[in-house]
Amino acid sequence: MPENNFKKIIIIGPAHPLRGGLASYDERLAKEFIDEGFDTTIFTFSYQYPSFLFPGTTQYSSEPAPENIPIKVKINSINPFNWIAVGNELKKLKPDIIVVRYWLPFMAPCLGTILRRVKKNRHTKIVCIADNIFPHEKRPGDKAFTKYFLTPIDGFITMSQKVLADLKIFAPSKPAHFVPHPLYDNFGEIISQEEARAKLGINMDDKVVLFFGFIRKYKGLDILLNAMKIINSKFDFPHLKLLIAGEFYEDEKNYEHLLNDPDIKDNLIMHTHFISDSEVKYYLCAADCVVQPYRNATQSGVTPLAYHFEKPMIVTNVGGLPSLVPYRKVGLIAEPNAESIAEKIAEYFELGEAYFLSHLREEKKKYSWKIMVKAILGI
Repeated sequence: MPENNFKKIIIIGPAHPLRGGLASYDERLAKEFIDEGFDTTIFTFSYQYPSFLFPGTTQYSSEPAPENIPIKVKINSINPFNWIAVGNELKKLKPDIIVVRYWLPFMAPCLGTILRRVKKNRHTKIVCIADNIFPHEKRPGDKAFTKYFLTPIDGFITMSQKVLADLKIFAPSKPAHFVPHPLYDNFGEIISQEEARAKLGINMDDKVVLFFGFIRKYKGLDILLNAMKIINSKFDFPHLKLLIAGEFYEDEKNYEHLLNDPDIKDNLIMHTHFISDSEVKYYLCAADCVVQPYRNATQSGVTPLAYHFEKPMIVTNVGGLPSLVPYRKVGLIAEPNAESIAEKIAEYFELGEAYFLSHLREEKKKYSWKIMVKAILGI
C-alpha cells in the first residue's frame, strides 16, 4: 500500500476508447499509481471534441482497452448538465487526489465546472498536469477560459520550463513544479532495426530520419522537407530517406508542392495515417534518428518516445525541446530553419549513432513514472 495517507486517485483526461498521446499518457500514469498500490480510476470523455477542433479521421482507438485499468467513460465536453452530474459524482466519491490534464482552453468550462463541484467536499486535493497554458493555435476567449479552469486547482505539474513560466502569469502564488515528461515505455520493447525495416518495407542500406506524430503547422514538416532539398544539393548522403509517420491535422494540400518536388520525392517514405499504439515501435526502431523541426513548442511527447527506443534526436532551439536533449550527448540542436536542420542531419550521420548511445541510455534513467507520481503526491 502507499506510504502516505492518500489512497484513492482519480485521473480526469483522455483515455480509451479515445486515442492519441494524451490517452496513452493517462493510461500509463494510472498503471503506475495502481502498481504502487493506489486505488486508481480514469474518468474520460464520452464526447471530447466537436469536429472543428478535431481535423483527424477519428477520435477513437482501434486498439483493445488497456488491461487492469478502470476507465469510466463519463464526461461530455459541451453539456453543462453533464458537468454538474459528473462533478457531483466525484464530490461524493471523495477521492484523495484528482489529477486533471489541461491542454486546451476549450476544455476549461467543462473541467473547471466539474472541479468546482468536487471542491465542495472539502477533502479532495486537485493537481493539474498542464501540457499547455497558451495553446498552439490561439482563439478568442483563451485567457478567460484558462483563468476559469485554474481557480479550483491546488497545485500544478508542468513538463517544460516554458509552461511553468506561462503558468506563473496566471497563478503566481500556487505551488507548481517542473517534472520532465516520463518515458513512453508502454509501446513495446526495442526490436532490431532489421525486423522493424522488414515490417515497413525499408532497405537496410537506407539512412532514415523520422518525423513522427500529427502533422500541424507548428511542427515544421515543411521546414524539414526544405532541409532535405538542401541536403541533396550540398551533401553526399546516398540512400537518405525521410520517413513521415503521422496523420495530417491540417490540409495536406499545403504540403503537396514539397511532397511532389522531384528533387526530394524519391527520398520520402510516406505513412501519413494515424499510427496505432501497436505500430509505434516499428517506426522508432526503423529510424536512425528522430527529427523534431518545430517552429514553437512547450514539450513534445516524441522526445520521451525517442528516449524509450534509444534513438538520438535532432530538435530545434525552441520552447522546452533543447533542455531535454543534451547537445552532442543525446542529440543535436538546430535553429528552426531549413539550412540549420540540414547541417545537423549531415553532422549526425558523420558522427554516427554509436556516438550518442551511451549518453542517451544514461540520460533516459531520469525520466521515470515513479518520479512523476512522487511529484504529484508531494505537491
